[in-house]
Amino acid sequence: MGQGKTGTLGVCFSARGVVYCAAKNIFMSTKVETKTRELCEAILEHLETGGIKRRIDTFLADADARGQYESLMNKGQALQEKQHAGQTLEPAEISAFETDRDALLKNSVAAGFLDAQEEMHDLQHLVNKHVNKTIELGRVPAPEDLESSCGNHGGGGGCGCHGH
Repeated sequence: MGQGKTGTLGVCFSARGVVYCAAKNIFMSTKVETKTRELCEAILEHLETGGIKRRIDTFLADADARGQYESLMNKGQALQEKQHAGQTLEPAEISAFETDRDALLKNSVAAGFLDAQEEMHDLQHLVNKHVNKTIELGRVPAPEDLESSCGNHGGGGGCGCHGH
């Protein structure tokens, strides 16, 4: 299978001064596309072997854990909206949220799901960081290129990494 360019075949016509085009993309394999597919396969393998997928599937199959999680997320959203609107949060509201959060974290299925979510986020961040740094530097980054205030998730803020 040869490597080539991605091309577009199109048919265009004009109606009332507006040009309309119907295009059909022709997909041809490139090295980047092939390596991206390999990376995606490696990520899927990691999700399977690291137990991430199992923990997510277990959570999705547990209606009680899902309900507990959704309830907590809704309460958190309501508190955030109230605070954003400049309203004072009542101590009882905060206490009720914290009690529900603690109960959720004691639920092993929900806690496993939250850990799996964090691991997926970390994996996504790692891949994005490597790709972005490669494009920025114009070469494959060395380990020291990846070290920064954001890179090790110990960031002291202000780095634009949204807490990472």
